[in-house]
Amino acid sequence: MRIRLRRRAVRCRLRRDLSVGAALLLLIPVYGCRVEFTPPGAPTPWPAGSARHWQWQWQLTGRLDPDVDADVFLLDPVRTTAEETAELRARDRRLICQVHVGSVLPTDPDVTRFPGTAIGAAGRRPQSHWLDVRQWDAIQPALADRFRLCRGKGFGAVALADADGYLHRSGFPLDFDEQLRFNRRLAALARSLSLSPGLVNDVPQLAALAPDFDFAVNEDCVRLNLCAKLLPFTDAGKPVFHVEYTGSTADFCVTTVGYGFASIRKQRTLDAWRLSCPLP
Repeated sequence: MRIRLRRRAVRCRLRRDLSVGAALLLLIPVYGCRVEFTPPGAPTPWPAGSARHWQWQWQLTGRLDPDVDADVFLLDPVRTTAEETAELRARDRRLICQVHVGSVLPTDPDVTRFPGTAIGAAGRRPQSHWLDVRQWDAIQPALADRFRLCRGKGFGAVALADADGYLHRSGFPLDFDEQLRFNRRLAALARSLSLSPGLVNDVPQLAALAPDFDFAVNEDCVRLNLCAKLLPFTDAGKPVFHVEYTGSTADFCVTTVGYGFASIRKQRTLDAWRLSCPLP
């Protein structure tokens, strides 16, 4: 009897592992042999007392530089390997994956999983197209697997990019409330998969979404004179990871550090190069 139970348990584990692997293969390119890796057991914590003291890095292109003096790394979950995330986690780095939730590229491994009726006008990124975020039931399975890819690679948080199609000519009559509902659904989905949700840009909805998200990522709030609109996050003790692409850190850091943001200067290519603002 004991032998039969053990064999049954092994078969159950195999079925479970195969189902998870099948989901991840919908997105993960074949990298060859990889080491076994256990994802973090819980969403990334963001202690309120540390919100003003994070140093961070945002790298989506080029060879990953794990030696950057940063506590938090925002990375591409497809390009980043499990070995790289394992190395960073061994150094106690917090890892955020960037997932485009409101747009799709023709080169995305999962592009065929989005119905044609949900793909709209040209998006912000070259060759991308906006998604109809009102079609939740149609696009949620693929987005959920994008989140599962992050977990499988060892990320503990996810930053939702292109979550502001209502502000653009998306090809769909999206309004503020429909986008708000979609973004809240995504935050809940991330939490259900043990990921800490963060919002990229979407400044007009930050105040409404501050209770739903754990952190915010912002581009160019100094140049655009929008930094004050991110205060609902810092007032709640939640980190704001901010980047400027122009100007001198000697100029904009005075403003953003005063607001309590973690600020850096980057090139728009988002390679390894960065200049960081001093900690308060």
